[in-house]
Amino acid sequence: MPAPATAEERAAVLARARVKVTYPDGRVVEQPLEYVTLFKNTDRIGGNPYPAGTLYDVNGQPIPDPTDPDKVLVSETPDANTLIDLGDELYLVTHFEYDWLLANGSVADKSPDSMFKRADGKTANWRRNTPTSMILTRLEQDRQTGKLNAVEQRPIDFSAWEGLAWLCNGSHTPWNTHLGSEENYTIDARAVEASRAIDPSGMQDDMTGFTRLYFKGLRQANPYYRGITPEVKVVKGGKTEVVKHFAMGRGTFEMGYVFPDQRTVLFGHDGDNKPLTLFVADRAGDLSRGTLYAARLEQLSPDNATDGGRFEVQWVKLGRTDNDSVKALVDAGIRFSDLFEVSDTNPNDPSYIAVATGKTTPEYLRLKRGSRHFSAKDIELAAAALETLRFAGYKGATTEFNKLEGVAYNARDHIAYLAITSIANGMESGKGTGTAGDHIRLARTDAGAVYAMALGRQRKDTDGQPIASDYVGVSLWVLEGLMGEDIPKDAAGNTANEDKIANPDNLYFDEKMRTLFIGEDSATQHINNYVWAYNVDTKKLSRILSLPAGAESTGLKVYELNGHTYILSNAQHIGDFSKNIDPKLKSQIEPLIDKFEAPIGYLKGVPKL
Repeated sequence: MPAPATAEERAAVLARARVKVTYPDGRVVEQPLEYVTLFKNTDRIGGNPYPAGTLYDVNGQPIPDPTDPDKVLVSETPDANTLIDLGDELYLVTHFEYDWLLANGSVADKSPDSMFKRADGKTANWRRNTPTSMILTRLEQDRQTGKLNAVEQRPIDFSAWEGLAWLCNGSHTPWNTHLGSEENYTIDARAVEASRAIDPSGMQDDMTGFTRLYFKGLRQANPYYRGITPEVKVVKGGKTEVVKHFAMGRGTFEMGYVFPDQRTVLFGHDGDNKPLTLFVADRAGDLSRGTLYAARLEQLSPDNATDGGRFEVQWVKLGRTDNDSVKALVDAGIRFSDLFEVSDTNPNDPSYIAVATGKTTPEYLRLKRGSRHFSAKDIELAAAALETLRFAGYKGATTEFNKLEGVAYNARDHIAYLAITSIANGMESGKGTGTAGDHIRLARTDAGAVYAMALGRQRKDTDGQPIASDYVGVSLWVLEGLMGEDIPKDAAGNTANEDKIANPDNLYFDEKMRTLFIGEDSATQHINNYVWAYNVDTKKLSRILSLPAGAESTGLKVYELNGHTYILSNAQHIGDFSKNIDPKLKSQIEPLIDKFEAPIGYLKGVPKL
């Protein structure tokens, strides 16, 4: 389908693409795609007395909106979807990422009532880290037409795991559970500890949103419960069993993809200057115990490469981990200061290692051999599992990826796909810092790219020890036709070519269609974000969905159910306009949208496969 042209088209969820299927017998079927809204964040489904996007406290009570106490906080940011088929029962697990708008239309994390100064003197806002929610919706399918209907809904209770925050993308495990994610953007345990040393109440740090809104000020939120991967099992009757997997590390997880061996999980981390991590479980279908690794890249292409470069991939072992041992350390009160000696300036001591994660300026770290009642073994385990991003850099892995987001897998070719939203910051030549070095040295491309990673068997880590997986990355390059293209700002405000991907985020590979689906999260590059279909054999890229201006594409998955195919796709924060948008165009679009509404839905129309 062409890019939207009018204000009306740019304000709509627009699906004008067609799909053509050629069968082995030569028969051809061509049908139009159509977007179906299953429900919106503001809808009340079944017996749920509150809107779908409602945010809840530890007791399961809705959190009041500070601008109107008669209203509750409702998130406008639906994200991951997982469709759980139990045979005669069908359920949808959906994330809500964060709270964007308050009831009066103001941006939540700019609210004056929640501004504070951290111990380092920087001004912050604790509403940036408020509780979010995950919901379970029971669906019914019309077997003849394929239409899905939402009939019942409830929030999923994670109170035993100190709640949820910044729920981003997720995946469907081979054993039919939902594997979610928590993006731990700003909860730096070091900064929280420093703030609480000055203000022990916990009311002036980056965990304050949780302390105030989730725990009602009755207990302090623990930073080491943030950024831990959640898993949800749904059983008959809609009951859920939940866990957080401390064993898989702590980070800004975009999502984890579980490979067919049911043991190997590849993780992308959102944000600047982050690693690529790998977890290999001891047992299939059980993510509670295993070995954690981080990638170390060697660039094979010239510095300042404009094609995304080519890399050899090695893996640095971070440690053996397990849920129970790590959780026990967290609950025993282990702190950042128990793990590392730290300096923000070079101590000129070779026992300190310069590490830069989340920023380009390094901090200088030295792992402790004991602290308070914690042993050297405890500290090394906690460093790997709770300070995974820092420890990756400490051990020499690459911590220069910029917004490494979606992950997908092509089984026939044994290739994983990785979305890099923007090739910038640590990925640019000369921007790598720290003892580990400058591993990624590329020319800046703000529009980003989708990479392919060839997977190998019988590989060894950088210590020469075997990695017990057949799904280990060995080389990395950009797929043909999936490099974004920056352009001078056009009349609408686009700064990336509209006929190419820009800021790829969600990825999903469908084996039957041999198609990689790509959802965009473009804050400034594309005025409207798109969903694309890329055939890995023909290399053809097709735009199949346009979202309202400012909205991010989320929840991307493809399911075939009883002969009907569904391309799941949500839109979040509609009307969060690019700063580059033409002011006249913005004034035309704004009256046509409702910023408080966000759809959870799917594309229908794919012929039976």
